[in-house]
Amino acid sequence: MECSSCKRKIAPKEKMVKFPCPACTAEIIRCEKCRVLANDYTCPECGFVGP
Repeated sequence: MECSSCKRKIAPKEKMVKFPCPACTAEIIRCEKCRVLANDYTCPECGFVGP
């Protein structure tokens, strides 16, 4: 898995979150660091940008 914000590979036991894109329901994956810092992410399917 890869973080949708920083594009870093996420280790199997690392904390992260998965949720559907608000615009198209594609899967968004964020590492704990990007989630805590509220870094923007871009949906790989539709290009939606969110905090």
